[in-house]
Amino acid sequence: AREPAPGDVFVINDPFSGGTHLPDVTLISPVSIGDGIVGYAVTRAHHSDVGGMRPGSMPSDSRDLFQEGLVIPPVRLVRRGEPVDDVMSLLLANSRTPRLRRGDLRAQVAANAVAERRLRELADRRGLDTVLAAFRDVVAYSERMAREIVRSLPDGTYREHGEIEGDAVAGNVNCPLAVTRSACYFAFRVLLPQEVPVNAGTYAPVRIVAPKGSLVNARPPSAVVAGNVETSQRVADTVLLALAGAADLPAQGQGTMNNLAMGGAGWTYYETLGGGQGASSAGPGASGVHVGMTNTLNTPIEAFELEYPMRVERYELRDGSGGDGANRGGDGLVRSIRVLEPASASLLTDRRRHRPQGANGGDDGATGRNLRNGEELPPKTSVELDPDDVLTVETPGGGGWGRPSGP
Repeated sequence: AREPAPGDVFVINDPFSGGTHLPDVTLISPVSIGDGIVGYAVTRAHHSDVGGMRPGSMPSDSRDLFQEGLVIPPVRLVRRGEPVDDVMSLLLANSRTPRLRRGDLRAQVAANAVAERRLRELADRRGLDTVLAAFRDVVAYSERMAREIVRSLPDGTYREHGEIEGDAVAGNVNCPLAVTRSACYFAFRVLLPQEVPVNAGTYAPVRIVAPKGSLVNARPPSAVVAGNVETSQRVADTVLLALAGAADLPAQGQGTMNNLAMGGAGWTYYETLGGGQGASSAGPGASGVHVGMTNTLNTPIEAFELEYPMRVERYELRDGSGGDGANRGGDGLVRSIRVLEPASASLLTDRRRHRPQGANGGDDGATGRNLRNGEELPPKTSVELDPDDVLTVETPGGGGWGRPSGP
């Protein structure tokens, strides 16, 4: 039976069936209280390798989905509390790092179990009817707040355009509609007060028009790995740029996740790198931080070097990369990595040719750069590295806000 039952855990990563890109693996568990299912516990985690043509499952040169890794439709990983060993074996057999995949999947199963247990505890304390009524009330409250913000904006049509950097051929910068929705919702969320809970009600006033088969509503089996991490940034940036015509918003931040995936014999690694945040009327932009749709933390050098056959040669702020202005944009980062054994690396980056825009007369931020042994690489590329090769990523700065002071 396909219907979810108590004790089930479903696994999915198919971008065209509710996923984003293949390394993002989602586990979904029905939460049952009494005689029925009252909700779902969901965890989504980026896994450092789910197969595909290159270590790290983030190839720059994929041309269809199947080159990017194992495609998982919604299937049960756990059935009525019992692991489905055949499904787990299939997933592990398609990863270059099966031991790590097993641990990460078990951690997601455990996290879903914690969510289910806590919801049951809440229902025991407050009563199920009260909890379900509170769910409905929170959704309704968020919708009221969101609609009030929309009403406060000046009436009008606000248009802007953006660009995604890469080769002028079919590639993997396509976005499934779910990713485009997320990017638009993120941009809309910037307008709302922090105390507004995020749920379906928050986004009820938003309607997204994305023609089927376009860059922002790709059809299967389009390659999408860069769409999730880079085109999403550009969608959010462009929507925010349009909304700046109606609201006081910051200058553009770095506008890229600076994705770096690396791997060799028996190991894979993936990281995103921070950069400059755009300045605003309230003050300067922060330096060396993740901006926009990025959601990963800094990787400490000590942990990195203990775990992988690589050394960090340089990791520092990129002074002067933020745009000048009455309030200055934040600076990007410089990160140089020396590999100690043969490795494959994939870079998915942007803002290497187009600068993050300043606002209200502020200067643009600096573009980023990718280098191998000092020689510049394209924004999106996959390269083979020999021992002692050094890969350097210089991330963009944020735009400045307001006209710079001076003579």
